[in-house]
Amino acid sequence: MVKSVTLRDAWAGEANCLNCPLRTSVLFAGLSESDFARIHDPIDQFALKPGTPLYHAGDTGGFMFTVRTGALKLVQYLPDGSQRIVRIVRATDVLGLEALLDGPYQHDAIALQPTEVCRFPARAVRELGDDNPALHRELMARWQQALSEADAWLTELSTGSARQRVARLLLRLVRDRETSECQLFSREDMGAMLGVTTETASRTIAEFKRQSLLVETSPNHFLLDIPNLRRIAED
Repeated sequence: MVKSVTLRDAWAGEANCLNCPLRTSVLFAGLSESDFARIHDPIDQFALKPGTPLYHAGDTGGFMFTVRTGALKLVQYLPDGSQRIVRIVRATDVLGLEALLDGPYQHDAIALQPTEVCRFPARAVRELGDDNPALHRELMARWQQALSEADAWLTELSTGSARQRVARLLLRLVRDRETSECQLFSREDMGAMLGVTTETASRTIAEFKRQSLLVETSPNHFLLDIPNLRRIAED
């Protein structure tokens, strides 16, 4: 179910937005109440079930998005019809930056887990950025962050043995977190993230479980042996 609130109400913490990443994320944290009072377009809040697309490559929707909870995969399709996951976006991440330049989205964005997102008009952000140097700098930082993340996926997750790639992916999933627990994706998705076959991804995860590098705490949730996974990733 889609729920709409004003951008100002989101900033003010109303309409269930008090803990929303849109309000507290670095992208918007430096804005004042008067900045938001200028914007009259609504924010749409909605939930996505796993496998539900948020947008498709080539769409020109005019919106940007922030992830409240969950995760989405950004997918590109190869000429042979196979898919390659080029990046994962998670809570507080902003996606759809292409809309700032009125360009089409470059990927399919598809929910990997039950996911909540906020959708807000790129035009409103662009207008604020024109008058607010802090927001403009943060938008540029978000572009750089996205480029750096794409470079990391290319260099870290597309090179080395399958064991190294899986270990690096697992470590990225818990980076900057206080716990070593993570939720894994389908083996097909993992293969598309790492450039290996589904069978190779499944075999490697099974091997890691046998070696207690992954300890399952609930269905598809695992505690990671970070020191030994790091050793594999860096070999």
